[in-house]
Amino acid sequence: MNGAPNLSSHSGLGSMFRVAMTLVVTMMVLSFTACDPPHGSRIVIGAKNFTEQVILGELLAQEIEATGEKVDRRFYLAGSYIAHQALVAGRIDAYVEYTGTALTSVLKQPLDHDPDRVLATVRRIYAQKYAVRVQPSLGFENTFAMVLRGADADRLHVSKLSDLSQAAPTLRLGVGYEFEERPDGLHGMDDAYGLRFDGTPRIMDLGLLYRALGSNQVDVISGNSTDGQITAMDLRVLTDDRRYFPPYQAVPLVREDTLRSHPKMQEALDRLTGRISESEMQAMNHAVEGDHRDPADVVRDFRKSHGL
Repeated sequence: MNGAPNLSSHSGLGSMFRVAMTLVVTMMVLSFTACDPPHGSRIVIGAKNFTEQVILGELLAQEIEATGEKVDRRFYLAGSYIAHQALVAGRIDAYVEYTGTALTSVLKQPLDHDPDRVLATVRRIYAQKYAVRVQPSLGFENTFAMVLRGADADRLHVSKLSDLSQAAPTLRLGVGYEFEERPDGLHGMDDAYGLRFDGTPRIMDLGLLYRALGSNQVDVISGNSTDGQITAMDLRVLTDDRRYFPPYQAVPLVREDTLRSHPKMQEALDRLTGRISESEMQAMNHAVEGDHRDPADVVRDFRKSHGL
């Protein structure tokens, strides 16, 4: 797509957008629970609709296929709610979620900043309520990250979020729709750090945020700590020094009945425990988004380099 993205500010259209999105989500959930045929003996791996999720879904799929199991892929599910509904309805057997997202957005639990306690809470509720097993972390965390251009960070002498309060009134903020709405998102962060930016935050699709930052249409964005563009564009992630954001460890969620029917699946998942660092995840994201490589090829290279 040529030209600059349309970066209109959030306005009264927001309520209409949320109503429309609610209708879309409802229709998609119904499609999972009513119209979709059973998947039979194949294991179905899901993924949400962004690059990292597709890479992680492909990683699970390839590792399970290496045991001789047949795997179907159901990627690009429209967010955590859809992925969760698909999992509990048995339309997918597993997908990768992030512990902080599971805690607040899916399970509707209070914010908690202790990684071990969050993981224990998430494990307990998924097991008791949904018969879903929360696997150990894949090795990295993908937290929300406030990102600005490296040159601006140096000029303003900011390295952590608490440094940003004085400069914020001169900076234009861009965020994704989800970050603007989530209980662990924009409004709580603003209150925790006393941040008041220049004008109304510009709400846009996640894919446009880095383009907007690179073209100087915004000055600060809400990205993710493993985004491939951070290194490629010489951007700076500000440290969450007051620990506002909860932990977001990447953990596979798997249906218990699937693990009983396919015991080799657990062996495959065990091999992935702790295998991905934040920098490796960032590099894989960049290989897909920046170098335009196929996610399946990127995953094959990663598995080969790790002896998987």
